Amino acid sequence: MIKKNRLIKLTQDLIRIDSQNPPGDESRIAAFVRDYFHSLKLKARVIEFKKNRSNVIAFLKGRDASRTLLLTPHLDTVCAGSKWSINPFSGQIRQGKIYGLGATDCKCNLAVSLETIKSIVEEKTILGYNLCFAATADEESGSTWGLVPLLNKKVLKPDAAIVLDADEFEIIVAQKGLLHFKIVLMGKRAHGAYPWQGVNAIGIALSVLKDLQSLKFKYPKNKYLHPPTLNIGTIRGGDKVNIVADWAEVELDFRYLPGMSARDFIAQARKIIQRHTKKFRIEIDGLQYPYRIEQSHPLIKGLKSAAARFKIIPKISGSEGATTISFFQEKNIPAVATGFGCSGCAHSVDEYVRINNLYKGAKFLEEFLKIYKFN
Repeated sequence: MIKKNRLIKLTQDLIRIDSQNPPGDESRIAAFVRDYFHSLKLKARVIEFKKNRSNVIAFLKGRDASRTLLLTPHLDTVCAGSKWSINPFSGQIRQGKIYGLGATDCKCNLAVSLETIKSIVEEKTILGYNLCFAATADEESGSTWGLVPLLNKKVLKPDAAIVLDADEFEIIVAQKGLLHFKIVLMGKRAHGAYPWQGVNAIGIALSVLKDLQSLKFKYPKNKYLHPPTLNIGTIRGGDKVNIVADWAEVELDFRYLPGMSARDFIAQARKIIQRHTKKFRIEIDGLQYPYRIEQSHPLIKGLKSAAARFKIIPKISGSEGATTISFFQEKNIPAVATGFGCSGCAHSVDEYVRINNLYKGAKFLEEFLKIYKFN
């Protein structure tokens, strides 16, 4: 049975453990989660691909050992910053809400999953499949030390996955792809009083950016996602005000829809840059592919059925940002994201989660795990 007071205390305990990323150190919270599983007499281990970037893996055996469902929240949070009106590690309760860094993103989901597994173990429920639990590191910085190597090195080999990293019981069935890239432009240095003697790389950058922003994208419409976007993140260039800038760097963020190609976009960008200069290079800093899953999939059917049991009306939605569900696509593993945070709270000051979301979320998740069938 899900116990509300126990769940509240667990959420507070997790918030009180600092796991900010950067600097990036999940070792303390990972040890807490590992010990939690050991107290349930379940095997759990900590896996690191870099010192103190800790991931926790645990298993619960089911009737059908040939099928494994993965449940995965993350351990890290963003930085607290300095604008909080309360201690961000207090876990303070006010008017039915628990406040603290990571309360919504993603320690509420971590707490709900731990309480749910504890309830299943206490009731001696045998699930119809093996349940794998992975609380991962480094989600807030690209999962370089977390989910990515866990999948690439086949530490995790699930048949399907539920990513616990969303708000208000939404079910994420589509996600934009992410392309982070840098354009490095080279000009010719000269005295600022004689600009015609040089080639201004910053001026070239401005012309390139104007053309890039006027691009008309061709894309298949998706009812869960907005059209593709291109954001200019940073511009750097030049050495001094009285020198013609002989270098410039521009970092861009391209979010694109399922059915689009990052490679095609880069080819377009390259042609545009070549209209203005031949002295340039493009560096890819990050790439996640777009994702979609059919609503007829058993994962979505199971989540909807569990939600109906508790009169929850989940919003079927898409993610404009990059959750970890896209990493599963690369391994041909069906995945959806859901979660119990509060809309608009992630990465904010005075972040909170509603206690009602926690309690209802744990009962909802337990019901889903009990009724889920792969076919």
